[in-house]
Amino acid sequence: MKDYIIVGAGIAGVSFAETAFLNRKSFTVISDKSQNSSYVAAGLYNPVILKRFSMPLDAKEHLEYIKPFYKNIEERLNVKFDISLPIYRKFVSAEEQNNWFEAADKPALSPFLSTSVLHTKYFGIDSPFGYGKVLHTGYVDTDVFLDSYHKYLYSDNHLIKDTFNHADLQINTDFVEYKGLKARHIIFSEGFGLHANPYFMNLPLDGTKGELLVIKAPDLKLDVAINASIFILPIGNDTYRVGATYEWYDKTAEPTEAGKKELIEKLDELISCDYEILEHLAGIRPTVKDRKPLIGTHEVYKRVHLLNGLGTRGVMLGPPMAKALFDSIENDIPIDKSVSIHRFKR
Repeated sequence: MKDYIIVGAGIAGVSFAETAFLNRKSFTVISDKSQNSSYVAAGLYNPVILKRFSMPLDAKEHLEYIKPFYKNIEERLNVKFDISLPIYRKFVSAEEQNNWFEAADKPALSPFLSTSVLHTKYFGIDSPFGYGKVLHTGYVDTDVFLDSYHKYLYSDNHLIKDTFNHADLQINTDFVEYKGLKARHIIFSEGFGLHANPYFMNLPLDGTKGELLVIKAPDLKLDVAINASIFILPIGNDTYRVGATYEWYDKTAEPTEAGKKELIEKLDELISCDYEILEHLAGIRPTVKDRKPLIGTHEVYKRVHLLNGLGTRGVMLGPPMAKALFDSIENDIPIDKSVSIHRFKR
Protein backbone atom coordinates (compact mmCIF):
# COMPACT_ATOMS: atom_id res chain seq x y z
CA MET A 1 0.00 0.00 0.00
CA LYS A 2 1.47 3.32 -1.11
CA ASP A 3 0.64 6.61 0.55
CA TYR A 4 -0.02 8.37 -2.76
CA ILE A 5 -0.69 7.85 -6.43
CA ILE A 6 0.13 11.06 -8.30
CA VAL A 7 -1.33 11.50 -11.78
CA GLY A 8 0.74 13.93 -13.85
CA ALA A 9 4.44 14.78 -13.76
CA GLY A 10 4.51 18.46 -14.67
CA ILE A 11 5.45 21.16 -12.17
CA ALA A 12 2.39 20.44 -10.00
CA GLY A 13 2.81 16.66 -9.88
CA VAL A 14 6.57 16.84 -9.31
CA SER A 15 6.07 19.44 -6.56
CA PHE A 16 3.72 17.09 -4.74
CA ALA A 17 6.05 14.12 -5.27
CA GLU A 18 8.92 16.08 -3.73
CA THR A 19 6.70 17.18 -0.84
CA ALA A 20 5.76 13.55 -0.21
CA PHE A 21 9.44 12.55 -0.39
CA LEU A 22 10.45 15.24 2.12
CA ASN A 23 7.79 13.92 4.49
CA ARG A 24 8.87 10.29 4.03
CA LYS A 25 5.70 9.22 2.29
CA SER A 26 5.66 6.52 -0.38
CA PHE A 27 4.27 7.34 -3.80
CA THR A 28 3.98 6.34 -7.44
CA VAL A 29 3.67 8.87 -10.27
CA ILE A 30 1.74 8.00 -13.44
CA SER A 31 2.32 10.19 -16.50
CA ASP A 32 2.37 10.03 -20.28
CA LYS A 33 3.67 13.62 -20.81
CA SER A 34 0.54 14.44 -22.83
CA GLN A 35 0.28 17.84 -21.15
CA ASN A 36 3.39 19.83 -22.07
CA SER A 37 2.70 23.29 -20.65
CA SER A 38 5.31 22.84 -17.90
CA TYR A 39 7.98 22.25 -20.55
CA VAL A 40 6.88 25.17 -22.71
CA ALA A 41 6.76 27.58 -19.75
CA ALA A 42 9.46 30.25 -19.54
CA GLY A 43 9.90 29.37 -15.87
CA LEU A 44 10.32 32.97 -14.71
CA TYR A 45 9.59 33.66 -11.08
CA ASN A 46 8.76 37.22 -10.19
CA PRO A 47 6.67 38.33 -7.20
CA VAL A 48 5.35 41.45 -8.99
CA ILE A 49 2.69 41.63 -11.71
CA LEU A 50 4.37 44.29 -13.82
CA LYS A 51 1.34 45.15 -15.94
CA ARG A 52 -0.52 46.40 -12.88
CA PHE A 53 2.37 46.92 -10.43
CA SER A 54 0.67 44.64 -7.92
CA MET A 55 1.51 41.47 -6.00
CA PRO A 56 -0.46 38.22 -6.02
CA LEU A 57 -1.65 36.86 -2.70
CA ASP A 58 1.23 35.55 -0.54
CA ALA A 59 3.80 36.11 -3.33
CA LYS A 60 6.53 37.08 -0.84
CA GLU A 61 5.97 33.92 1.20
CA HIS A 62 5.87 31.77 -1.93
CA LEU A 63 9.19 33.21 -3.13
CA GLU A 64 10.78 32.48 0.25
CA TYR A 65 9.46 28.92 0.13
CA ILE A 66 10.57 27.93 -3.37
CA LYS A 67 14.24 28.91 -3.04
CA PRO A 68 15.22 26.22 -0.49
CA PHE A 69 12.73 23.79 -2.09
CA TYR A 70 14.48 23.93 -5.47
CA LYS A 71 17.96 24.14 -3.94
CA ASN A 72 17.34 20.89 -2.07
CA ILE A 73 16.42 19.12 -5.31
CA GLU A 74 19.45 20.55 -7.12
CA GLU A 75 21.81 19.30 -4.42
CA ARG A 76 20.19 15.88 -4.18
CA LEU A 77 20.10 15.26 -7.94
CA ASN A 78 23.35 17.11 -8.66
CA VAL A 79 21.83 19.42 -11.29
CA LYS A 80 21.42 23.18 -11.73
CA PHE A 81 18.10 24.58 -12.92
CA ASP A 82 17.29 27.51 -10.60
CA ILE A 83 19.01 30.55 -12.12
CA SER A 84 18.99 33.89 -10.30
CA LEU A 85 18.49 36.63 -12.89
CA PRO A 86 17.29 40.25 -12.64
CA ILE A 87 14.23 41.29 -14.61
CA TYR A 88 14.36 44.74 -16.21
CA ARG A 89 11.06 46.43 -17.00
CA LYS A 90 11.56 48.58 -20.09
CA PHE A 91 9.81 51.91 -19.58
CA VAL A 92 7.88 53.26 -22.56
CA SER A 93 7.19 56.73 -21.13
CA ALA A 94 7.88 59.15 -18.28
CA GLU A 95 4.40 58.31 -17.00
CA GLU A 96 5.37 54.66 -16.60
CA GLN A 97 8.48 55.73 -14.70
CA ASN A 98 6.25 57.69 -12.30
CA ASN A 99 3.94 54.70 -11.89
CA TRP A 100 6.96 52.58 -11.05
CA PHE A 101 8.14 54.97 -8.32
CA GLU A 102 4.64 55.16 -6.85
CA ALA A 103 4.54 51.36 -6.70
CA ALA A 104 8.03 51.22 -5.17
CA ASP A 105 6.78 53.35 -2.27
CA LYS A 106 4.19 50.75 -1.29
CA PRO A 107 5.39 48.65 1.69
CA ALA A 108 4.55 45.32 0.02
CA LEU A 109 6.35 46.17 -3.22
CA SER A 110 9.32 48.17 -1.95
CA PRO A 111 11.54 45.11 -1.30
CA PHE A 112 11.17 44.06 -4.93
CA LEU A 113 11.31 47.27 -6.99
CA SER A 114 14.56 49.22 -7.31
CA THR A 115 14.08 52.98 -6.91
CA SER A 116 16.70 53.85 -9.55
CA VAL A 117 16.07 54.25 -13.26
CA LEU A 118 18.73 52.24 -15.04
CA HIS A 119 20.10 53.36 -18.40
CA THR A 120 22.10 50.25 -19.24
CA LYS A 121 22.71 50.07 -23.00
CA TYR A 122 22.09 46.79 -24.79
CA PHE A 123 22.99 46.46 -28.43
CA GLY A 124 19.87 46.42 -30.58
CA ILE A 125 17.48 47.74 -27.89
CA ASP A 126 16.40 51.38 -27.88
CA SER A 127 15.48 52.41 -24.32
CA PRO A 128 15.21 56.23 -24.03
CA PHE A 129 13.24 56.03 -20.78
CA GLY A 130 15.48 53.39 -19.22
CA TYR A 131 14.56 50.37 -17.13
CA GLY A 132 13.22 49.51 -13.71
CA LYS A 133 14.91 46.57 -11.98
CA VAL A 134 12.86 43.88 -10.24
CA LEU A 135 14.74 42.28 -7.37
CA HIS A 136 14.87 38.67 -6.10
CA THR A 137 13.87 37.19 -9.46
CA GLY A 138 15.10 34.40 -11.71
CA TYR A 139 13.94 31.42 -13.67
CA VAL A 140 13.68 27.68 -13.39
CA ASP A 141 14.94 25.82 -16.46
CA THR A 142 11.89 23.59 -16.62
CA ASP A 143 13.46 21.22 -19.15
CA VAL A 144 16.38 20.44 -16.82
CA PHE A 145 14.18 20.44 -13.71
CA LEU A 146 11.55 18.04 -15.04
CA ASP A 147 13.87 15.78 -17.04
CA SER A 148 16.23 15.26 -14.09
CA TYR A 149 13.35 14.67 -11.70
CA HIS A 150 11.70 12.19 -14.06
CA LYS A 151 14.99 10.27 -14.31
CA TYR A 152 15.18 10.12 -10.52
CA LEU A 153 11.57 8.92 -10.29
CA TYR A 154 12.10 6.27 -12.96
CA SER A 155 15.40 5.00 -11.54
CA ASP A 156 13.79 4.59 -8.09
CA ASN A 157 10.70 2.87 -9.52
CA HIS A 158 8.47 5.80 -8.61
CA LEU A 159 7.31 6.51 -12.18
CA ILE A 160 4.94 4.60 -14.46
CA LYS A 161 5.03 5.93 -18.02
CA ASP A 162 1.45 5.37 -19.09
CA THR A 163 -1.80 7.13 -19.89
CA PHE A 164 -4.07 7.16 -16.85
CA ASN A 165 -7.50 5.62 -17.46
CA HIS A 166 -10.00 7.08 -14.99
CA ALA A 167 -12.39 4.17 -15.57
CA ASP A 168 -9.87 1.80 -13.97
CA LEU A 169 -9.76 3.71 -10.68
CA GLN A 170 -11.56 2.01 -7.80
CA ILE A 171 -12.35 4.15 -4.77
CA ASN A 172 -12.81 2.50 -1.37
CA THR A 173 -13.44 3.99 2.03
CA ASP A 174 -9.84 3.70 3.22
CA PHE A 175 -7.84 3.51 -0.01
CA VAL A 176 -7.93 3.74 -3.80
CA GLU A 177 -6.80 1.09 -6.27
CA TYR A 178 -5.60 1.45 -9.84
CA LYS A 179 -4.66 -1.61 -11.90
CA GLY A 180 -3.57 -3.50 -8.78
CA LEU A 181 -1.74 -0.51 -7.27
CA LYS A 182 -3.21 0.49 -3.90
CA ALA A 183 -2.70 3.82 -2.14
CA ARG A 184 -4.20 5.79 0.70
CA HIS A 185 -4.80 8.79 -1.57
CA ILE A 186 -4.70 9.84 -5.22
CA ILE A 187 -3.59 13.29 -6.38
CA PHE A 188 -4.67 14.51 -9.82
CA SER A 189 -2.23 17.02 -11.37
CA GLU A 190 -3.17 16.70 -15.03
CA GLY A 191 -3.03 20.33 -16.11
CA PHE A 192 -5.45 21.06 -18.95
CA GLY A 193 -6.16 17.32 -19.02
CA LEU A 194 -8.51 18.03 -16.11
CA HIS A 195 -11.30 18.30 -18.68
CA ALA A 196 -11.19 14.51 -19.12
CA ASN A 197 -11.26 13.85 -15.37
CA PRO A 198 -14.77 12.72 -14.28
CA TYR A 199 -14.14 13.74 -10.65
CA PHE A 200 -13.22 17.37 -11.28
CA MET A 201 -14.23 18.14 -14.87
CA ASN A 202 -16.97 20.57 -13.76
CA LEU A 203 -14.47 22.97 -12.21
CA PRO A 204 -13.93 26.16 -14.27
CA LEU A 205 -10.46 25.43 -15.60
CA ASP A 206 -10.18 27.60 -18.72
CA GLY A 207 -6.93 26.71 -20.46
CA THR A 208 -4.98 29.54 -22.09
CA LYS A 209 -2.77 28.71 -25.06
CA GLY A 210 0.70 30.20 -24.97
CA GLU A 211 3.33 30.24 -27.69
CA LEU A 212 6.97 31.25 -27.51
CA LEU A 213 10.07 31.32 -29.66
CA VAL A 214 13.63 30.23 -29.00
CA ILE A 215 15.99 32.51 -30.92
CA LYS A 216 19.73 32.87 -31.41
CA ALA A 217 20.95 36.49 -31.36
CA PRO A 218 24.77 36.66 -31.07
CA ASP A 219 24.87 40.47 -30.92
CA LEU A 220 22.23 40.97 -28.22
CA LYS A 221 24.39 40.00 -25.21
CA LEU A 222 21.66 40.27 -22.58
CA ASP A 223 22.58 39.37 -19.00
CA VAL A 224 19.09 40.13 -17.67
CA ALA A 225 15.54 39.25 -18.63
CA ILE A 226 13.73 42.08 -20.39
CA ASN A 227 10.04 42.64 -19.73
CA ALA A 228 8.17 44.78 -22.26
CA SER A 229 5.19 43.87 -24.45
CA ILE A 230 6.90 40.46 -24.47
CA PHE A 231 9.74 39.00 -22.41
CA ILE A 232 13.22 38.10 -23.61
CA LEU A 233 14.94 35.54 -21.37
CA PRO A 234 18.63 34.67 -21.91
CA ILE A 235 19.22 30.92 -21.54
CA GLY A 236 22.90 30.73 -22.54
CA ASN A 237 25.01 30.45 -25.70
CA ASP A 238 23.43 33.59 -27.23
CA THR A 239 20.02 31.93 -27.18
CA TYR A 240 16.84 33.44 -25.74
CA ARG A 241 13.27 32.48 -25.00
CA VAL A 242 10.80 35.04 -26.32
CA GLY A 243 7.14 35.12 -25.36
CA ALA A 244 4.45 34.79 -24.77
CA THR A 245 1.07 34.85 -26.47
CA TYR A 246 -2.31 34.46 -24.77
CA GLU A 247 -5.03 32.71 -26.77
CA TRP A 248 -8.31 31.79 -25.06
CA TYR A 249 -10.15 29.96 -27.85
CA ASP A 250 -7.66 27.61 -29.52
CA LYS A 251 -7.22 24.62 -27.20
CA THR A 252 -4.71 22.73 -29.35
CA ALA A 253 -1.09 22.50 -28.28
CA GLU A 254 0.23 23.03 -31.82
CA PRO A 255 2.23 26.17 -32.73
CA THR A 256 0.38 28.51 -35.11
CA GLU A 257 1.45 30.96 -37.78
CA ALA A 258 -0.69 33.63 -36.10
CA GLY A 259 1.15 33.16 -32.82
CA LYS A 260 4.52 33.21 -34.54
CA LYS A 261 3.61 36.38 -36.43
CA GLU A 262 2.51 38.12 -33.24
CA LEU A 263 5.75 37.25 -31.46
CA ILE A 264 7.94 38.30 -34.40
CA GLU A 265 6.14 41.65 -34.72
CA LYS A 266 6.60 42.43 -31.03
CA LEU A 267 10.19 41.21 -31.07
CA ASP A 268 11.01 43.39 -34.07
CA GLU A 269 9.57 46.38 -32.21
CA LEU A 270 11.82 45.64 -29.25
CA ILE A 271 15.15 44.69 -30.85
CA SER A 272 16.86 45.78 -34.06
CA CYS A 273 19.70 43.24 -34.21
CA ASP A 274 19.71 40.09 -36.32
CA TYR A 275 18.33 36.85 -34.92
CA GLU A 276 17.52 33.32 -36.01
CA ILE A 277 14.45 31.40 -34.89
CA LEU A 278 15.52 28.01 -33.56
CA GLU A 279 12.22 26.70 -32.15
CA HIS A 280 8.56 27.63 -32.01
CA LEU A 281 6.72 26.07 -29.04
CA ALA A 282 3.15 26.00 -27.78
CA GLY A 283 1.22 24.64 -24.80
CA ILE A 284 -2.06 25.03 -22.93
CA ARG A 285 -1.66 26.66 -19.53
CA PRO A 286 -4.08 25.38 -16.87
CA THR A 287 -5.64 28.73 -15.95
CA VAL A 288 -8.68 29.71 -13.90
CA LYS A 289 -10.75 32.84 -14.49
CA ASP A 290 -9.91 34.29 -11.07
CA ARG A 291 -6.20 33.53 -11.71
CA LYS A 292 -5.87 31.35 -8.63
CA PRO A 293 -5.00 27.63 -8.30
CA LEU A 294 -7.41 24.76 -7.78
CA ILE A 295 -6.46 22.61 -4.80
CA GLY A 296 -8.50 20.47 -2.46
CA THR A 297 -10.30 17.22 -1.74
CA HIS A 298 -13.31 15.88 -3.60
CA GLU A 299 -16.57 16.63 -1.81
CA VAL A 300 -17.73 12.99 -1.86
CA TYR A 301 -14.55 10.92 -2.31
CA LYS A 302 -12.24 11.86 0.56
CA ARG A 303 -9.31 9.90 -0.89
CA VAL A 304 -9.37 11.86 -4.16
CA HIS A 305 -7.57 15.21 -4.37
CA LEU A 306 -6.68 17.92 -6.90
CA LEU A 307 -3.60 20.08 -7.47
CA ASN A 308 -4.09 22.13 -10.62
CA GLY A 309 -4.69 25.60 -12.07
CA LEU A 310 -1.17 26.96 -11.56
CA GLY A 311 -1.53 29.07 -14.71
CA THR A 312 1.38 31.30 -15.72
CA ARG A 313 3.06 31.17 -12.28
CA GLY A 314 3.68 27.44 -12.00
CA VAL A 315 7.25 27.53 -10.71
CA MET A 316 6.24 29.94 -7.91
CA LEU A 317 2.96 28.27 -7.01
CA GLY A 318 3.72 24.57 -7.46
CA PRO A 319 5.76 23.90 -4.27
CA PRO A 320 3.69 25.98 -1.80
CA MET A 321 0.38 24.72 -3.22
CA ALA A 322 1.66 21.13 -2.95
CA LYS A 323 2.52 21.78 0.70
CA ALA A 324 -0.90 23.30 1.35
CA LEU A 325 -2.64 20.25 -0.11
CA PHE A 326 -0.33 17.84 1.74
CA ASP A 327 -0.95 19.65 5.06
CA SER A 328 -4.68 19.52 4.43
CA ILE A 329 -4.60 15.76 3.84
CA GLU A 330 -2.11 14.71 6.51
CA ASN A 331 -2.54 17.35 9.21
CA ASP A 332 -6.11 18.62 8.76
CA ILE A 333 -4.88 22.17 8.12
CA PRO A 334 -7.60 24.01 6.17
CA ILE A 335 -6.79 25.17 2.65
CA ASP A 336 -7.09 28.92 2.11
CA LYS A 337 -10.53 29.62 0.65
CA SER A 338 -9.04 31.73 -2.15
CA VAL A 339 -7.38 28.66 -3.74
CA SER A 340 -9.70 25.91 -2.55
CA ILE A 341 -11.74 24.07 -5.16
CA HIS A 342 -14.77 24.60 -2.93
CA ARG A 343 -14.89 28.31 -3.69
CA PHE A 344 -16.85 27.27 -6.77
CA LYS A 345 -19.34 25.14 -4.85
CA ARG A 346 -22.91 26.08 -5.74
